[in-house]
Amino acid sequence: MTELATLARPYAEAAFKRAKETGNAGKWAEALQFLALTVQDADMAEIVNNPRVSNEKIQQLLLDICQDQVDAEAINLLKLLIQNGKLKLLPKIWTLYEEYKAEDEGYVNVDLYSAYALTKAEQNKYVAMLEKQLKKKVNAVVSIDKSLIGGILAKAGDKVLDGSVSGQLHQLAKRL
Repeated sequence: MTELATLARPYAEAAFKRAKETGNAGKWAEALQFLALTVQDADMAEIVNNPRVSNEKIQQLLLDICQDQVDAEAINLLKLLIQNGKLKLLPKIWTLYEEYKAEDEGYVNVDLYSAYALTKAEQNKYVAMLEKQLKKKVNAVVSIDKSLIGGILAKAGDKVLDGSVSGQLHQLAKRL
């Protein structure tokens, strides 16, 4: 995964730089999301990863799918990725782009995992705690993960804040 991030970083940085220059950060975010989700589709991934399908055919197929969804600059990025054999990087490019956008706009995206469904009040409490700790506005996406047993696990980029019961049991087992 680190290798993917290393390979995707220059593309994400270039896209973000261009988005800032043109004032189209939101449009770029939507285009990258659409492209990433398109190549992650199971049927599309099967075609893209098939060595018998030429880059030209892959490019034509993706251009047909994307024609009304993305602008010319995003199409150029798509063509470049296909040319360089880096199409599999699109999901990571999108993730990195979103991180750059969040940093620039002064917030952080956090994946918040809980063993059970959180009420709105509990979500707000955890978001407030994370904002205090991270010193930024938090945009949280809450998911349920029964393996946590209890508590929460928060992932903000490279940072992981583990307040789960399973995490505490793991730490205790390491100490013993």
